[in-house]
Amino acid sequence: MDTQERIKRWRLILGSQSEQQFSSMSGGGCSLSEEQLLMDQALAAIYNQNAEGGFGNGQPGAGAGKGPSNPQITKWLGDVRSLFDKDLIKIVQADAMERCGLKQLLFEPELLENLEPDVSLASTLLMLKDQIPKRSKESVREFIKKIVEEINKLLESDIRRAVTAAVNKRQHSPIPSAAALDFSYTIRRGLKNYNPELKKVIPEHFYFFDRTATTAANKYTIILDVDQSGSMGVSVIYSSIMSCILASMASVKTRVVAFDTNIVDLTEKCEDPVDLLFGFQLGGGTDINKSVAYCEQFIENPKKTLFFLITDLEEGGNRAALLRRLKEMKEAGVTVVCLLAIADGGKPYYDAQMAAKVAALGVPCFACTPEKLPELLERSLKGQDLMAMQKEFEKKKN
Repeated sequence: MDTQERIKRWRLILGSQSEQQFSSMSGGGCSLSEEQLLMDQALAAIYNQNAEGGFGNGQPGAGAGKGPSNPQITKWLGDVRSLFDKDLIKIVQADAMERCGLKQLLFEPELLENLEPDVSLASTLLMLKDQIPKRSKESVREFIKKIVEEINKLLESDIRRAVTAAVNKRQHSPIPSAAALDFSYTIRRGLKNYNPELKKVIPEHFYFFDRTATTAANKYTIILDVDQSGSMGVSVIYSSIMSCILASMASVKTRVVAFDTNIVDLTEKCEDPVDLLFGFQLGGGTDINKSVAYCEQFIENPKKTLFFLITDLEEGGNRAALLRRLKEMKEAGVTVVCLLAIADGGKPYYDAQMAAKVAALGVPCFACTPEKLPELLERSLKGQDLMAMQKEFEKKKN
């Protein structure tokens, strides 16, 4: 990148008030291209305090009544989508909502249609869902559905592979079944019969998983106990999608419980992740101990139960009782995992003191990005050392 191009980029970053200084530095050669001028106008609308045509004149918290008309916002969003890459669009959108008082307009159908899908905005909508006007309910659902579909593409195949790789894989059956074919083992055993002309592996024998162990009594039970206090918006979205993927798999039984100071069993809503998300009531206090006590009734076979506590560990209830319950659950043979709250991008936030106490019980506390969930699930089902995995994660982050 040459010097002139660098100067133009800095001019875009610092805004029109820096025009004169940069022109003098570059000998008058700081004129922006047509596309850069459009970028400058789009950014000035939210970042320049006195920009002409700016949203609410750039004043934080300016109400919707002082802001632009919907067509103006819609045009601005269209410009932003055409001028910047996806990651930048999300940042600019979020800044527009915060700096210019546009949150009140999130429920306008025309605006939602032009917003780039974003997890943080989706969590904001879920927190405000009781205030959504009737005319916008369908648009809000469609916006959240886009987010769900994006995350589903990211996680579904890996979660299914993780469960399939871990459950009932130690035994093979002589009974052939296309649904139970062990592709990986069949291919590995057949590699010696690779046919160069056909460019294919010709297996001598096909191996099938033993499905007799997948009876109701022997299935793994996966319980997701999800904190729905106000700080959990992004984590709730990932938890909901993970729950629906697991619930659709016949090889495991899935229970989904949401809590703040009250408890809601959302298991029956697991057919549709959007319906499940709308079942959460984000906001309120936190009583983790009360919810863990409720979930204990679903533990039929402790050694075949995975209990995921998804929370920021900001316990408003009985902390000592919570630690005691988690300890007893683990000692009974349940695989207990604490998934700490994450913000968009995987940044964790949680009560560090409480997390240390939970970890001291031998219960791993993972602050991992959503992409790591399938690996965590697979290792949990295989009974591997999760505390060692936690240390691996921490080492990689450092």
